Amino acid sequence: MRESADERHDRLLELVREQGSARVSDLAGQLGVSPVTVRRDVETLAERGLLDRVHGSVSWPRSAASTAGAGAPPGGGGLVIGLLAPSATYYFAEVIRGAHDAAAQAGARLILRISDYRPKEDKARSEGLLAAGAEGLLIAPGWQAAGDQAAYGDWMSELPVPAVLLERQPALGSTLDDMDRVCSDHRHGVLLAVRHLVGLGHGAPLLVARADSPTALAVRAGYDEALGALGLEQPRPVIDSVPAELDRGRFEEAVRAVQTAVTTGGVTAALVHNDVDAIHLVQRLAELGVRVPEDLALVAYDDEVAALADTPLTAVAPPKRQVGLYGTRMLVERLSTGPRGRTPEPQDREHQGRQEPGQQEPGQHLALLPRLHVRDSCGATAPR
Repeated sequence: MRESADERHDRLLELVREQGSARVSDLAGQLGVSPVTVRRDVETLAERGLLDRVHGSVSWPRSAASTAGAGAPPGGGGLVIGLLAPSATYYFAEVIRGAHDAAAQAGARLILRISDYRPKEDKARSEGLLAAGAEGLLIAPGWQAAGDQAAYGDWMSELPVPAVLLERQPALGSTLDDMDRVCSDHRHGVLLAVRHLVGLGHGAPLLVARADSPTALAVRAGYDEALGALGLEQPRPVIDSVPAELDRGRFEEAVRAVQTAVTTGGVTAALVHNDVDAIHLVQRLAELGVRVPEDLALVAYDDEVAALADTPLTAVAPPKRQVGLYGTRMLVERLSTGPRGRTPEPQDREHQGRQEPGQQEPGQHLALLPRLHVRDSCGATAPR
């Protein structure tokens, strides 16, 4: 299968992180692409603050290195935190940035590894972080399918250091359900979208969604709950969405299904996961005579690039940066107070306030609420 731009960006970032700095020409050879492609990728990543550029070379951001010790060698002093993320671009770029900021505030060094959404590699990548000196881990596993946790997640319950899950909610009652975690409450995000569309006078919106990530699965589950909470009936079965660049045929099937729902089924509103799919969908629907927002009010989910569409898209924005920020703070606090279930040593208590002997630190599950950013695609300038 042809490598996507996001996958190539992740490989490029991993190479630069490991090497500290690299020439563009060398990266082209290592990635197996042309120097023109690498220069374009570097420009994109530098604009996002993920790389620094100088005279034909790139380096890991100096801001992160100077404030959080990211460029220091292992064992150079200060707390070392490892972050495992499935991607360093779409969605998770903001999570990583929030973790960087919190690490800098704590005087800690943050080191990053990318799994490229290959859950089989999560354990090995985390072992690499531990070998590099990580004293605690922030983990966003590369799960995609519903069964990935059961197949590839048990190792996290046996980690020798404290860990915090990011943007992942393990199955209730599983061994991972006891782990600290910080997540976006996607159910609440979907409810915001549905309630907004209904408040504008539409019936229950159609859901067009992927099924290839934990966020996508949470959006689907949240859709059913939102309809139930608002007393609405599902207008049509969920339309499965796939990236247009990966499977043009299946993408076209999804577009035609939406067109039919609008022209013959009386559907006037839709919620689409994710932004990129929503932009492609709007463009293709326009070619088929279905206009947004005149014929179809539309809300996207993720709010990464929704504002940049020809018709700026109303979108649900999960608090991605805050997930990384609060997750890192939670981990730093855990590292400062000792493992859960252990009473801190007497000399540690002065750093955390008074604590009775035998008292245990409780685990934490922190849910952060998404926000709805209203733009032109709903035909309204503000929610009612």
